Amino acid sequence: MNISNDEYKRYADKSAKKSPCAKNCVGAFIVGGLICTIAELLGELYKWLGADEKDAVVIASVTLVFIAALLTGIGVFDRIAKFAGAGTLVPITGFANAVVSPAIDNKAEGWVLGVGAKIFTVAGPVILYGILSGAVYGVIYWLCTL
Repeated sequence: MNISNDEYKRYADKSAKKSPCAKNCVGAFIVGGLICTIAELLGELYKWLGADEKDAVVIASVTLVFIAALLTGIGVFDRIAKFAGAGTLVPITGFANAVVSPAIDNKAEGWVLGVGAKIFTVAGPVILYGILSGAVYGVIYWLCTL
């Protein structure tokens, strides 16, 4: 069967399940807000335990990364992300999930060729282009202030 791109697009659009946009936005807002609220509560807890403002924020971030990695490892994070979508993926928890998921998926290939080689397949480009864009911005900023 030979069909044109336009015909295929019409067929695919007609066959695709429609996404409930309002429901997805509400889920992302609620879960993303909940994650941010937990981060704030952790920061306040760490300050109450004696950490200064700067350290409390860092420790709260590390705690969120740990919790997201743990939930990914035991299979809970994926169920939350299925409901919340970008609400879980935009905050720092999404980065933890992006690192842990490939490691889990490739652990059968061994520690070196599986986990070690593929752990940053999703997060690696984010790290690379984040650092690169930061360096370019820094150079532009430096040139503008000469």
